[in-house]
Amino acid sequence: MLLRLAACAALAVAPCLVPAQAAPPAVPVVPMSPAPTAAQVLTLDAAFVRVAQAHPGLRLVDGRGAVLAAERDLAALRPPLEAGFELENLVPDAPGRTLEATLSLAGVFERGGKPDARRALAQTRIDALALEREAARVDLLAETARRYLDAVVAARHQRLADDEIAEQARVVAAARRRFEAGAAPEAVALAAQAMQAQAELRRARAQAEGEAARRSLAMLWGTPATDFAVTDADPLALPEIATFAELRALLERTPELRRFGDQRRIAEARVQLARSARTPDIGWRLGVRHDQDSRDVSLLGGITVPLGSRARAQPEIRAAEAELALLSVEREAGDLALQATLAEAHGRYLVERAQVQRLQADVLPQLARALTQTERAWSAGAATYLEWAQLLDARRDALRQQLDAAEAAQRALIELQRLTGEPLARSTTTGDTP
Repeated sequence: MLLRLAACAALAVAPCLVPAQAAPPAVPVVPMSPAPTAAQVLTLDAAFVRVAQAHPGLRLVDGRGAVLAAERDLAALRPPLEAGFELENLVPDAPGRTLEATLSLAGVFERGGKPDARRALAQTRIDALALEREAARVDLLAETARRYLDAVVAARHQRLADDEIAEQARVVAAARRRFEAGAAPEAVALAAQAMQAQAELRRARAQAEGEAARRSLAMLWGTPATDFAVTDADPLALPEIATFAELRALLERTPELRRFGDQRRIAEARVQLARSARTPDIGWRLGVRHDQDSRDVSLLGGITVPLGSRARAQPEIRAAEAELALLSVEREAGDLALQATLAEAHGRYLVERAQVQRLQADVLPQLARALTQTERAWSAGAATYLEWAQLLDARRDALRQQLDAAEAAQRALIELQRLTGEPLARSTTTGDTP
């Protein structure tokens, strides 16, 4: 069975977006210190709801619907009737000429299907709003997921720094005992303290980055408040996803390509409206004329037909047909651009996921064994502090490298879902978690 992106959305949108216990992680998790408790934990679904309710981008699309509805009503109106009143011979310049008054009513018979063409154009523009709103929603949810991921990664960096500080405190204590026993110079203890200070600096930096990430997320619903925490999730849980060919087939569903269908219908309606102008409208006029002296009343009637309507309509028809033909080229160019972006995001995910797994399976376990043996050798005086410190740095660098690769993979997953038009939000599961 083909693996649809929607089916793996529980993991693929960003596994960091749901609690770790909601699904088993695909990769063993590096042991870390427990996450700090928070008075309020904001889930990604809750963030989606807040953004959907408060962000003006979606309200802007909805507001355009009222404008287009008014334009549709205007397009449905017939040409207005015109009432006229004329006076002739107000100042007679010859004997026998008397004052004449004419009361008339005039209008236009529209021909060529102009009213229907106007209504069709207005309605297609209204119909296109639904897809425009969907595209805006997908982009907005993708941006929400990215900012939420920033906050999750910052919290994970802070936990890495907390573990590093605790580990370095143990190193400082061991180095101080060696110095006091005369088995190592004081420089070893001072170097260990300096490493601990650097770890505290990294923790402070991670805290500041987390604060900034939460504020950036909160600004999507219009508040700078950061009195919430993000869920304790595992960004290292990276699942298998569909192949590029399968995702490419889903690309047809993206609003960025589907909008060309609406644009084509709008362009076709404009062509029909332009062609309707080739048929001239007929103007008519009915009136009553009254002669003041003779008291005679006469009925008047007439029609007017504009000449050269077909020739005047040709430039607009050519422009509308050229715009319609250009849409095919624009769609082809847009399709190629989206496929290139899809290929880049898919490849980036596979590369970063492989790096995370390789670090987890090979590099980190070997570094952990090397650290254990080196610590024992240092305690026995068979290894130098420099060797121990270098291994500590190597393991910490590998952990940070793994987290950076996982973050890049999660961003690629978010981009894949945005491109394929799959929903980013997940339905919240109720009930007790096993």
